[in-house]
Amino acid sequence: MKKAYVRPLDLRQGCVDLSHGGGGRSMVQLISDVFGRAFDNEWLRQGDDGTVLPALAPGEQLVMATDAHVVSPLFFPGGDIGCLAVHGTVNDVAVMGARPLYLAASFILEEGFPLADLVRIVESMARAAREAGVPVVTGDTKVVEKGHGDGVFITTTGVGALPAGRRLSGTLARPGDAILVSGTLGDHGMAIMAQRENLGFESCIRSDTAALHGLVEAALAAAPGMRVLRDPTRGGLAATLNEIAQQSRVGMVLDETALPVDPQVAAACEFLGLDPLNIANEGKLIAICPAAEAEALLAALRAHPLGAQAARIGEVIDDPHAFVQMKTVFGGRRMVDWLAGEQLPRIC
Repeated sequence: MKKAYVRPLDLRQGCVDLSHGGGGRSMVQLISDVFGRAFDNEWLRQGDDGTVLPALAPGEQLVMATDAHVVSPLFFPGGDIGCLAVHGTVNDVAVMGARPLYLAASFILEEGFPLADLVRIVESMARAAREAGVPVVTGDTKVVEKGHGDGVFITTTGVGALPAGRRLSGTLARPGDAILVSGTLGDHGMAIMAQRENLGFESCIRSDTAALHGLVEAALAAAPGMRVLRDPTRGGLAATLNEIAQQSRVGMVLDETALPVDPQVAAACEFLGLDPLNIANEGKLIAICPAAEAEALLAALRAHPLGAQAARIGEVIDDPHAFVQMKTVFGGRRMVDWLAGEQLPRIC
C-alpha cells in the first residue's frame, strides 16, 4: 500500500491552518518541523504525552511555576513573545530560590498565522532556553479559527529544584530590612508601548527581558539572609511592593532620588501620563534582605551584567496598615498605591 504523500511545509510563505491542530499527519508535521527541530533534546524525543525526568538530588524540593503570554505586538525592540515566554517562567522559578531545570510549553495558534513568524518565535524561544540552560521537554499545540485568537499565545510551565533549608517568601519581610532593585524600571512596558503607539524617540527603548537565575544565585551568595525576591512584572514595582507589604503586614518607605529610571523611559512615561513605578519589567528583580547584608548584596548585583544599575531604594518599616510610601525629591511623602484596573493591557 502506498504511503500518502504529504506536501512539505512552506516555512517562508505558508500559514497555519486548522489541520495543524487536528491531531493528524499535518499536526505531526508541524510539531516535527517547527517545534521538534528547534527544541530538540533527549527528553522531548521520548515522544509521549509527558516526559520522564531525572530524580531530584537528595534534600531538594520541587518548585513549579506557570505563566501565560499574550503580549501585543509579538515582536518588539529587545525581544519577542518567544524569549519572553522562556524568561518569564525561568524567573518565576528562580525568585523562589530554586534552580530552574525544565520547561513545558503550550501554543495556541490562530488559523492563517504565517509559518515564517511562527518559526521566528520558536527559534527565539529555543535560543533563550539554550542560553538559560533550561530545556523545553514537553508541550502541546492547538489551532483556533481565524478571528478567534491573535496570532499566537504561549503558556510555559517551569520546574526547579529548591535546596534544603532555603526559603524565600513575600511573608518574610521584616521592619529594618533593606529594599533593593537590580536595575532601571519600566523598560519592558515602555518598549511595548513605544512600539504599539509608534512613538519616536532619539534612541530606541528596548525591553529588558532576560533570564535572571544567574543574578539570583549571585544575590543569594552575597546575602544568605535574603527574605524576599520578586520580579516586578505586571503592575511594576508599585504592585509588587504592595503585595509583599500586605503579605508580611509591614510598611515600606522608598527614596524617590534613589530609583533608577532610564531617561528615555522617563520621557515616554511623562509623554503618556504614566508612572514608571507601575510599568512592567521582565529582566529586573526586587530583593529584600537584612540591612546588614545590603551593601554586600548591592555590590554583588552591580558586579553582574544584569545588575550593573542596581540600587538600594528604601527600607521596610513597622506599619499595621501595610502602606508603601515614597519620600519625594521635595522632602514630603506620597502614597505608592496599587493600580485600579489595567493600565497597559497585553504587555506580557
